[in-house]
Amino acid sequence: MMTKILLPALFAVASLASVAPTSAHSPGDSVKPNFSHVIPNIPGKSLVAVEVSYPPGGASQPHTHAKSAFIYAYVVSGAIESQVNDQPAHVYTAGQAFYEEPGAQHRISRNASKTEPAKLLAVFVVDTDDTALTTPQNAGKGQ
Repeated sequence: MMTKILLPALFAVASLASVAPTSAHSPGDSVKPNFSHVIPNIPGKSLVAVEVSYPPGGASQPHTHAKSAFIYAYVVSGAIESQVNDQPAHVYTAGQAFYEEPGAQHRISRNASKTEPAKLLAVFVVDTDDTALTTPQNAGKGQ
């Protein structure tokens, strides 16, 4: 019985880690899975973390995340400029954090430096069956 429950959950989490979280990122950016686990006391939810590394001047395309995703973003190194929805753009430096609510539009996500790399840890609380963590917005929208 436990195997019938755990195997589908593990498969769903594995698929979350292997989906295209890099689809909104430009060449030279790196998105690496860091952690993925079903949240045992919240049925249908998982915790997924990815490391986003930006080279100097690197940026992501405007994008949205899975509709169920609440995201906590922590700047590991460097400085990241971010704009979520219609809020003002803000530069976050190493040790600072921000969040995105479900359904938010991430209009700007880029390295604030043209000379130093930057790294961000994005932690998603997401429906376990959501398979696309990041979806680029249509060209011309949100830019």
